[in-house]
Amino acid sequence: MTPTELLERIATLLPDATPAPADAVRGQAVVLVDRARVSHALRALRDAPALRFEMLMDVTAVDYLGRTPRFEVVYELYSLSWGHRLRVKVPVPEDDPTLPTAVPIWLSAEWAEREMWDMFGIRATGHPDLRRILMYSEFEGHPLRKDYPTNQRQPLVPERDPLVRPWFQRGGGPER
Repeated sequence: MTPTELLERIATLLPDATPAPADAVRGQAVVLVDRARVSHALRALRDAPALRFEMLMDVTAVDYLGRTPRFEVVYELYSLSWGHRLRVKVPVPEDDPTLPTAVPIWLSAEWAEREMWDMFGIRATGHPDLRRILMYSEFEGHPLRKDYPTNQRQPLVPERDPLVRPWFQRGGGPER
């Protein structure tokens, strides 16, 4: 199935999704979905028999500093059954960098959403274990934001015995 045919099928399934022109994205199928409808859209894309995007390959974010909305969350989907790919982009505003978690739809979203939180500060609401994954828990800020000060000094943390004082918070939950 060509990207154009795929976008036509998606248009019937998700009439409120906006397709990106195939020539603008190097021939790949890309749709933009509103943040309020992202859970519905992702579940529909997974469950539609003609599409069957069973695999979430990645979730990441892009920081467009100076643009409104500032962030874009990007889901890379793949259909094992049909062999086609789709990129779903969700605009996220700077003043409320949140969107619903995709973990109930694909368990593979768990670590990718943690990385998105850690690096960009975009919170996946409803995530079962949203805490830092790449940076240490005392790290201040989100280093992949374009306005992150590169010369910022981070708090020094004493060496600790991981058995006596583990690096993670007992009981899970998001860091604040």
